[in-house]
Amino acid sequence: MEINNTESFAEWEKWKGTLAKAVSLAEIVGMSEATIEKIGLKMGNVLSASIDPENREQRLLQELWKVGDDNDRAVLTKLLVKIIQTDVKH
Repeated sequence: MEINNTESFAEWEKWKGTLAKAVSLAEIVGMSEATIEKIGLKMGNVLSASIDPENREQRLLQELWKVGDDNDRAVLTKLLVKIIQTDVKH
């Protein structure tokens, strides 16, 4: 296994960038953080059930999603939103 696979990292960064745009748009139209997280939770359910992860980071998120309960998924969603918001600020 290639640990320093830059292509996988680039895909992960691209994926986070896409999520960041969606979160930014939601904030611009006035959605609260709670609403954004609620939408993220619903999207996570759909993605986990129907999408094959493209890289190891997405696969890890999917595995965490599947083994977690609703509270765990809510925390994971909140953390993902924080990661994205932190990336945008820097």
